[in-house]
Amino acid sequence: MSRRLPSLNALRAFEAAARHLSFTRAADELNVTQAAVSHQIKALEEQLGITLFRRLNRALLLTDEGQMLFPGVRDALDSLAEATQRVKAHEAGGPLTVSTLPSFAAKWLVPRMSRFQDCHPEIELRIAAAERLVDFTRDNVDVAIRFGDGGWPGVHAELVAEEAGTPVCSPALLDRLREPRDLAAFTLLHEEMLPLEPFPSWATWLEAAGVTDIDATRGPRFSHTHMMLQAAMDGQGVALSGSLLVDDDIAAGRLVAPFDLKLPSGFAYYLVCPAAAADRPKIKAFWRWVVEETAPYRSGPPL
Repeated sequence: MSRRLPSLNALRAFEAAARHLSFTRAADELNVTQAAVSHQIKALEEQLGITLFRRLNRALLLTDEGQMLFPGVRDALDSLAEATQRVKAHEAGGPLTVSTLPSFAAKWLVPRMSRFQDCHPEIELRIAAAERLVDFTRDNVDVAIRFGDGGWPGVHAELVAEEAGTPVCSPALLDRLREPRDLAAFTLLHEEMLPLEPFPSWATWLEAAGVTDIDATRGPRFSHTHMMLQAAMDGQGVALSGSLLVDDDIAAGRLVAPFDLKLPSGFAYYLVCPAAAADRPKIKAFWRWVVEETAPYRSGPPL
């Protein structure tokens, strides 16, 4: 059923004037001129075919019809204001669902969740770990952190962290790893990154290190980085991993990087969301926080 309603501006002018019983104070509240308030109320009276105010020399009074209309308009405007505030509060706070790779969630995001919550207690972070690319039109996800080249159609993508591959191992193995060719005596741990082939492999890292006599294909393979890194922490071999996911373990003494050589990856981490959602307050707050946390992993100027 269609509703034939007066203009919202006219109703706001009437409500303010009726509440103050003054066109002047209504105009001050609405930040318009007194003439504008008078014009809006006159248009409302003409549309309704009634007189809403009695204009006396030094007073403004509601007519009987004005008194009948005032409570309904006041309550309706209050309801609109409350609904608007609820929407704003939902945009600024409440749940924020983040989709990301399981290893990134386990090794980087989850350990830092409390830092984000300390900065933004009004936002309830929800982590959805998955290998597949999220479909924002179908999945209940607000924002994603993806690893790739940033060339995903139909979404807004911002670089947050570049990545480079470096060997890591248990501190217990460090004494026997003086130079890259010493890797011949150790098990090489691999993560299956296909189809992400631009990420450094043991073959490309060993070639960059000038080592040509080690079989770079030998050793067990893992579907997720955090599984491979756990094997490395347990002393089961040497892993080749991106710096972002191992720096916490290195800082805690669970892993060491025996060599200085870091091989840049063809991929990076990006924050991704629908283009229309990029300015949502919750997403902007999360993006700023991620950018601050990952600043050391970008070679260019701050975003």
